[in-house]
Amino acid sequence: MKGSVRDLLPIIIVIAVFQIFIIQQVPENLFSIVIGLTIVAVGLAVFIQGLETGIFPLGENLANEFAKKGSLFFLLLFSFLIGFSTTIAEPALIAIADKAAVISGGKIDAFWLRVTVALSVGFAIALGVLRIILGHPIHWYIIVGYIIVVVITFFAPPEIVGLAYDSGGVTTSTVTVPLVTALGIGLASSIRGRNPVIDGFGLIAFASLTPMIFVQIYGILVYAFSGSPEFVTFQSELEISEVTYSERKPFWLTELFYDLIGIIKDVIPILAVIFLFQFFVIKKPLPHPKKITVGIILVIIGLYLFIVGLEMGLFPLGETMAVQLTETGKVFLIYLFGFLIGFSTTMAEPALIAVALKAKEVSNGKINDLILRMFVALGVAVGIALGCYRIVVGDSIHYYIIVGYIVVIIMTYFAPRYIIPIAYDSGGVTTSTVTVPLVAALGLGLASNIEGRNPLIDGFGLIAFASLFPMITVMGYGIIAEFLTKKFKKEG
Repeated sequence: MKGSVRDLLPIIIVIAVFQIFIIQQVPENLFSIVIGLTIVAVGLAVFIQGLETGIFPLGENLANEFAKKGSLFFLLLFSFLIGFSTTIAEPALIAIADKAAVISGGKIDAFWLRVTVALSVGFAIALGVLRIILGHPIHWYIIVGYIIVVVITFFAPPEIVGLAYDSGGVTTSTVTVPLVTALGIGLASSIRGRNPVIDGFGLIAFASLTPMIFVQIYGILVYAFSGSPEFVTFQSELEISEVTYSERKPFWLTELFYDLIGIIKDVIPILAVIFLFQFFVIKKPLPHPKKITVGIILVIIGLYLFIVGLEMGLFPLGETMAVQLTETGKVFLIYLFGFLIGFSTTMAEPALIAVALKAKEVSNGKINDLILRMFVALGVAVGIALGCYRIVVGDSIHYYIIVGYIVVIIMTYFAPRYIIPIAYDSGGVTTSTVTVPLVAALGLGLASNIEGRNPLIDGFGLIAFASLFPMITVMGYGIIAEFLTKKFKKEG
């Protein structure tokens, strides 16, 4: 609970300062916001306890059993199905696909977009697992992937580019990230000659990269072979309530129950794949079934409380503030809000907390989880501020992204090996439960309210910026830490 309150404090301070000193209004639903944030703190604490009790041991046990069994086919099939089944049901992806279908006037089909992204994530996790088994350095795969992304960008229609870049950031859910991370680390720990830090991380990076390639190819095909849509529902201006992922539901008991059912539905595909392979392929009972069951229940309850708390106050408030700041016309305030909200929401991101805790554990404390999270949050903050600037001035997204990838590739050669996979993963874990709704509201709100901007071309892309820049800052952290360590050794 102490850690949860500490993680949420930056969000509270940022919103309070902007609300009181800049917008100069007291929120109407202040009591609801306070209650909501209290529920978020409890949910976050319960969620992390559940991860450490159930999800982490479950993922590592599966990896160990697959390594003992020695069946490459079943291991790759399991990896593909985990990626596909969890992504197809990902709420953030469903929301962004539906929004893309509306804004594109029906040219982009929401269902086929989701299938494309889910196939890409299944392929990514299977490829990432194969890399661990073969022992190949991750950066060769990632660099080749970025080169493919950049080349395809020049052939993809401009309407699909921002959406494709964003789709890489919304694929990794709060439950999937810890499980996939545990699977990678467990596998690297079970294979002789593999290092859990260097080889175990990186699966999330693959899952963030491949959707950019697959969605751009999908866009090229759609725009090349489809005619004009029959019913164009494109609007030059969108209400902010239409471009966010959170629904302002009345918090009655029935609505709370449906929210809980929604969380369980998100977890069921993961559990179905795990139990199918555990009992029919590995053919062994679960070790410590009571402990793992309690852990899974705690994860569901924690995530449920977390989302209910956010919906009670923080999401509506963040969305309203995005509109109010856009209407002021003071672009500096928009950049500052983007920077601070990016930093504060990332510090409270459950998926990032899970990966940082795992990084600290497998590196025997060499990687400090709090400092790692601060560098990731700094990357997100810079990315969102720069992304807001791009929307305001109307620049094309791919020039920024291409330069960013070139910087990532250059830094890869200078960064210590142990930090590279974690840096690549950090790009995928920053855009999840907390960050996506507020960032999406800000981007689409800006593009809808600034004259000459197209919500489809300009509104998407902030999530891509929030995924790219943490890679740069985390590798920077690794380079600085290595330099200081060597300096102290010389002086000592």
